[in-house]
Parts: sequence; structure tokens; C-alpha cells
Amino acid sequence: MAARFPTRPEPRWLDEDQQVAWRALVLGSTLLFDRLDDDLRRRHGISLVEYEILVRLSEREGRMRMAQLADSLAHSRSRVTHTIKRMEDAGLVVREISQDDGRGIVAVMTDKGQLLLENVAPTHVDGVRDHLVDLVSPDDFAALGRVMNAVSDHLIAGHPDREMR
Repeated sequence: MAARFPTRPEPRWLDEDQQVAWRALVLGSTLLFDRLDDDLRRRHGISLVEYEILVRLSEREGRMRMAQLADSLAHSRSRVTHTIKRMEDAGLVVREISQDDGRGIVAVMTDKGQLLLENVAPTHVDGVRDHLVDLVSPDDFAALGRVMNAVSDHLIAGHPDREMR
């Protein structure tokens, strides 16, 4: 007797316009992030992820729990741990035991990390402007922000324990 598998409902396929827009989002975001990463690596020897870590730390008075940092970047904790290790080896951050509870690990930006952030930020902002912001109208850019906030809100709702914003 042949095994019976439950039938699944037919997917709600994208129409042609939706498919074109989806593929544009995938290709455009991949190319944009690759370009921003390449620019930072070539000019400053730092990756886009390392830059984002320095930004997050600077927004939190230079220190942040590792778990919270991973959540804010929407990266796995192991990925952030490996990245922080490289940054620690470069003297950009140090890891300390949390003074709050003595258990958690906190990433702390060093003076060298702060100086690098200050030097790298103009390159990053110029890249974001050149390759995104200045290519579209202010209304289209604002619409993009609303769309991505809706996506983020929807996906974050599934992880209420994570501190992503």
C-alpha cells in the first residue's frame, strides 16, 4: 500500500510585478551590502559587520552585553563571538564580565575602536548616500523605510525575548 501524504494548499504565488520587485530587493540589497562591505575593507580594513558592532557599542556608551549585541544585529551569538574575538585581537574592543550580575559578558569599545569608528563613518555614510539615498526620491526612500519597518516589526514579534532595536 502506498503511503499517503497530506495535500498542501497551493502556495499564493507572486504575480509578475511582485516577482520583479522581490528579485530587485534581493539583488539590490545583496549588491548594496557587498559594496558597502568592500568599501570599508578596502579603505579601512574593517568589515561592515565590524563597523555595525562599533556603531551599536557607541550608541550604548561604548558597552553592551554580548547577547544583546547579537540580537541587535540579528546575528547568531556564535557569529558575534567570533567577530568580537577578531576585533579584540585588533585592539578595537575588550570583553569583560558584566558588572550588573557578574555572569554575562560585555563587549567594551576601546579608544582605538572609537577612533576607527570616527574615521570610518564618513566612508560608510558616503556609500549609503551614493548607492542608495541619493538614487531615489525622498518619498521613495521614506516608503522603503516604512516597508522595512513593517517587515522588521512582523519578524521581531516572533522573538519578544530578543532586544533587536
